[in-house]
Amino acid sequence: MKTELVTTLKRKATKILAELHESKEPVLITEHGQPSAYLLDVHDFESMQNRMKILEGIAKGETALSEGRVFSESEAEVKLSKWLK
Repeated sequence: MKTELVTTLKRKATKILAELHESKEPVLITEHGQPSAYLLDVHDFESMQNRMKILEGIAKGETALSEGRVFSESEAEVKLSKWLK
């Protein structure tokens, strides 16, 4: 992973962004010697957000299952019939 100082980002933003889009490798931005932010390609960020939503949905389903909040197939059909019209 590439690391850049925040002052370098200020001076060379266009170049850093061009390299980011080409390499698809995140850039760690440091401020006062400490990690401050990650710079990510938009497509990569959106893909990561979509994966997180899927994983959150799976986790919610697993929690519901472990808590016994489940429906039979016929109960599910009745509840989902509103959306399946």
